[in-house]
Amino acid sequence: MANAVPRSFLQVAAKEEEAAPPLRLVQIEGLVILKIIKHCKEFSPALVTGQLLGLDVGSVLEVTNCFPFPVREEDEEIEAEGANYQLEMMRCLREVNVDNNTVGWYQSTLFGSFQTVELIETFMNYQENIKRCVCIIYDPSRSNQGVLALKALKLSDSFMELYRSNNFTGEKLREKNLSWVDIFEEIPIKVSNSALISAFMTELEPDTPVTQCDYERLQLSTNPYLERNVEFLIECMDDLSMEQQKFQFYYRNLSRQQAQQQAWLQKRRADNMARKAAGEEPLPEEDPSNPAFKPIPEPSRLDSFLITNQIANYCNQINGVAGQSFSRLYLMKALQEN
Repeated sequence: MANAVPRSFLQVAAKEEEAAPPLRLVQIEGLVILKIIKHCKEFSPALVTGQLLGLDVGSVLEVTNCFPFPVREEDEEIEAEGANYQLEMMRCLREVNVDNNTVGWYQSTLFGSFQTVELIETFMNYQENIKRCVCIIYDPSRSNQGVLALKALKLSDSFMELYRSNNFTGEKLREKNLSWVDIFEEIPIKVSNSALISAFMTELEPDTPVTQCDYERLQLSTNPYLERNVEFLIECMDDLSMEQQKFQFYYRNLSRQQAQQQAWLQKRRADNMARKAAGEEPLPEEDPSNPAFKPIPEPSRLDSFLITNQIANYCNQINGVAGQSFSRLYLMKALQEN
């Protein structure tokens, strides 16, 4: 019997990476969520970010710690100092035996306005070194309505492949069967606490079953939140209209170019027929130097996809808040009648 050929560490690691199951769950410790909420609310309405640390175990991404990025002035060298700050923080955490493996980052948002090109670029920068990373989005304005507005996002594999090629033409999108809903994937979040923390929280739990969050859910005044959502929605509709005008301009130019090509070809064919009758060699029917045959670049559809995604997000938020408001109003009406 032949002896098995020994494999190197890189071969084993590559095989394990290929066989890694898809990401199904993001498990966050309760202390990490409290740190994220505290950081985002302290600087609200300014937007802040921070680093997520933890472990990648099978189909579960465990987030066990985090630390905030400092808010710096615009005239400072943010990139260089930010990188040094991250390395120094991770070195300090490693010295005290705390998980220091980067698994993503968190950031705050205002009324769900997070679907931008900058978010995609940050994802791609993380993906160069971390194959599986997530972004935790926290919305303090939504949380004021009595809801924990926390979600974990990642880019879909098909979109990342298309983004690397930087080809967002209609033909390529149809080939990949990619639509605006396929850019981001939302991963379910599970809050995890140790048994000791759970027992301690049970002791701290008040005797009354009603909490401050329950009172916030009964607030009848939702006009400011709805108004801001509608304002942002109108702005997105204007941006989408501008994107559509770009494509209308492109298709008008394309139609005009095709008409010029047909007219030029008809004229060239008529000239060739006359040259054949005179016994001369016919001229080629394509002339690369002719401006009519120069291809017109098609505008990228990435911006329109992101704007459409953002519009859908605003509509879902308005629909959810409006539905809850109607329920509260009917409840108050019933209480007043009784």
